[in-house]
Amino acid sequence: MNSKIFFSSKKFLRNVTDHKLNFDRTINQDKKNMPLILNIDTATTKASVSLALNGNLLQERVNGQSTDHAAWIHTAIDDMMQTNTQGYRLQNLDAVAIVAGPGSYTGLRVGMSTAKGFCYALNLPLITLNTLKTMAHATNEEISPSQLLSPMLDARRMEVFTALYDSKLNELIAPCAMILEEHSFSEWLNKHEIIFFGDGSSKWKELVRNDNARFIDSFYTAQHVAYLSNNEFRRQAFSDLAYTEPIYLKDFYAPRKLTG
Repeated sequence: MNSKIFFSSKKFLRNVTDHKLNFDRTINQDKKNMPLILNIDTATTKASVSLALNGNLLQERVNGQSTDHAAWIHTAIDDMMQTNTQGYRLQNLDAVAIVAGPGSYTGLRVGMSTAKGFCYALNLPLITLNTLKTMAHATNEEISPSQLLSPMLDARRMEVFTALYDSKLNELIAPCAMILEEHSFSEWLNKHEIIFFGDGSSKWKELVRNDNARFIDSFYTAQHVAYLSNNEFRRQAFSDLAYTEPIYLKDFYAPRKLTG
């Protein structure tokens, strides 16, 4: 286990002790009406942590260096909690939310281990969000009811992480790792106009020959994450803390070096 990426429960417990946290806190009805949520997103190149009350951003920290997420995340959270003008501290949190994937393999592990560590230490529920559905949520106000949404994240070579949603975010194609070919999505494109977006959509734009394929620049922000995590909290849609894993969608592959 890489100590730079994975944080032991002992380290979290030390942090908890330093902040004089209450391990036996419970969520009362008033807090359910105005939940305070720590949102964590390290799924893509741009990472963010944010503090949101009732779905509205109070504080946000952003990191644009994907190779630095592990070293950055705890410092960013600590700074955010120490400097927020509302006076909130870790012991005031009602839940932790994580954008669980798909995305960067290492980034997903960094974010998930951090989120679960805080949940265990603070006795908080865990909320998980899908990266692709979060992307679709951020874009669905820009389309007509008859159009469909296909977020795409680059998965290297001609592969993307993608899904297909209608304008109400009903899932038509489940999130998957797809190797793009000229006739990908043809069944849907023959009947619907589809909006493709995300950093994986450029390679698809070079392949597709169907006039129903439309491309836009769109991505989500910490505010979109805060809105969705608040909705999940209100539905009490919490993930199993012991068994929840990042949404990888495909096995991690590390090329071997050729020798001899």
